This record gives sequence, C-alpha cells and structure tokens, in this order.
Amino acid sequence: MREISADVIRDRVAELAIEANCRLPRDVKNRIEEAREEEPRAVAQGILDKIIENYRIADRDFVPICQDTGVCCVFLKVGQDVHITGDIREAVDEGVRRGYSEGYLRKSVVKDPLRRVNTGDNTPAMLYTEIVPGDKIELTVAPKGFGSENMSRLAMLKPSDGIEGVKAFILKTVEEAGPNPCPPIIVGVGIGGTFDKAAYMAKKALMRSADERSADPFYADLEAELLEKINSLGIGPQGFGGRTTALAVNIEWYPTHIAGLPVAVNINCHVTRHKTVVI
Repeated sequence: MREISADVIRDRVAELAIEANCRLPRDVKNRIEEAREEEPRAVAQGILDKIIENYRIADRDFVPICQDTGVCCVFLKVGQDVHITGDIREAVDEGVRRGYSEGYLRKSVVKDPLRRVNTGDNTPAMLYTEIVPGDKIELTVAPKGFGSENMSRLAMLKPSDGIEGVKAFILKTVEEAGPNPCPPIIVGVGIGGTFDKAAYMAKKALMRSADERSADPFYADLEAELLEKINSLGIGPQGFGGRTTALAVNIEWYPTHIAGLPVAVNINCHVTRHKTVVI
C-alpha cells in the first residue's frame, strides 16, 4: 500500500488550476491552426487569427486565456493500492482556493444556486473520483466556463429513436447553441448508462485529446460523421459563418437499460482547458 498525503494533491491542484487557465492544450491549438489554414472566408480567418493571437499572448505572459476562468472540475483516478492521508475533499478545495487566488483568476462560484452569494474563492470544486488498479493517482483539472456549459443538453430518448435519433439530438443541440458557446467548439457526448452517467461521460469526453478518435471503430465513424455535419451548419468561428463550427466530436458510451437511450451533449468553447498529472 502506497501512502500519498492529501497535501500533495492540494499543491498539484493549485498549480494545475493556474496552468490550465493560462495554457491551452497543444491538441486544441493544432485543431484551431488547421481550421485557420483551411478557412476560405475572410471574416472567419480574422476571428481565428485573433483566437490564435490570444492564446499566444496567454502563453507568453502566463495570463488567463479567457476572462471566464470557470468552475474548477477535478477528476481523480485513484489507484486501489493508494492510501490518501488527510481529507481529500478539503485538499482539493484548498488547492482551488490557492490557485485562483495566487493566479489572480476570476472567482465565479456562488454558494447557493438560488441565493447567489459568491463564495469568494471559486470553491467548491466539482470533484469526480474513480477507483482504478495500481498505486498512482491521475489528477486532471479542467476549468469549465459557462457560456458553453449553458448550451449543453441531455435527453432520455426511446430505444426506437435509434442512431438517427441520437444524431438528430446532437445536431439540434449544436444548431440551437449557435454562437453562444464561442465556437469553434468541442462537443463531448455521452451515450448510454443512466441519466447521470450520460452527463458524466459527456463531461469526461471533453478531456480526451481532440486528435484522438474513439477506440471503437463504430463510434469513431460516428464522431467523424457528426463532425462533418456540424461543420456543414455554417455557424463558424464566433457564429459569423465559416467552415469550422466544431474542432472535434468525442463520444463516450456505456451499457444501458433495455428501455432507455440516454444521450448527453456537453459543449466546450475553443478554450477547452484541461491539464493532467500523475502522482
């Protein structure tokens, strides 16, 4: 049994909260730059140029890519042979508290969804844990802005709706979102499981590299088909028209009940931020 202090998790969360907000992952940059090379419309070219300039300034000056530094989503894959000493919930929240203070990041979390009083330190984090084999912890910090989060949707389809119903729901969600999630977007999709499991999978799908397709050829083909159809909508960068509305479609799936077909769509803007370390 390997012991890991919760203080180590606290320190890594603080570091990653700052870095994820200031440095866009290379795979997302690659997709944006590819979209710029392939874009024929002058307005869309100009917008993509500004997006590229923005993340290059953020890299150079180590400042936030976007003013919405998001709610902090923290994913922990904990090896079953690890014993964490200390309070993991408090460690994660203290890491967020320190990261958002030391990084001068905007605090966007309210303590109660109806009474709307800001917590002042961007806590609590949205914490997701998973037990896996091994003696290590994989930690991912993913700040999630709400311009895109608000455009996300979940549907409990009927099994008879089938694959065409799933595709129609995903396309409708993106089309109705229009310019609101600051395209070009990345589309995370969760299919199957239960009401809550589908939403969790859609969120996790956003953590996958934009360059990586599903390991299942059936779903890899579906991702490619949906990406092509979404980009044919013509919404384009920031909604001003163009070839690229989405940079990637990432689908995760899970077994489900014979009577159900849950589908969740979690949209992320072009600032799809996440940073992972292994402890």
